[in-house]
Order: sequence, then structure tokens, then C-alpha cells
Amino acid sequence: MTMLVKIHKKESRTIIAVCDTKLMGQLLEENGKQLDLRGEFYKGEEKDTEEIGDLIRNSDGVNLVGEEAIKLGLQEGVIDKEHIITIKGIPHAQAILIHE
Repeated sequence: MTMLVKIHKKESRTIIAVCDTKLMGQLLEENGKQLDLRGEFYKGEEKDTEEIGDLIRNSDGVNLVGEEAIKLGLQEGVIDKEHIITIKGIPHAQAILIHE
């Protein structure tokens, strides 16, 4: 399974958007929630799991969509299971990371 990673930098902050490749281009809507995977926010480069893990650990925030992306976020310890939502059966989580 491959994932796409887009690195968003603003001032001194870095937000990492990770999306399972197979989900790109979809619009998911359910119960008033919407996840739009058609735009530029998630349209990044394919990278391997190890490289994505490094990016996630060193970021200020993450936005994860899809089973593989969520699995990696859990492995890296940046999200907890209770913060994962699903839209049309697709898991999604966001987190702000505080580095001490």
C-alpha cells in the first residue's frame, strides 16, 4: 500500500498531510461531515513508511486519511484510537504535536 505525503510549511510550523494513495480524488460525505480528497492539500509525493514516519515525528501537526496513514500515526504515537473518526468507512485523524 502506498501513501502520498504533502508537506505544508507556514512560518516556523510544518503540517504533514498523509493520505492512502487509493483514496485520492474522492469526496467523502456522511452525517454532515465532509472529507475532500480532490484538492491540493493531500496531493503530494509517494514516500515509504519509514520516511513518512520521520516526517510525522518532526512535524508540528498531522492530518491522516486512510487505513495505512492511520496505522502509521498510531505506530508513531501521534494519534490515539479515540481521536479517529470515520467518514464513509474511511478513518481520519488530526493532531497538533507539542515538542518539548
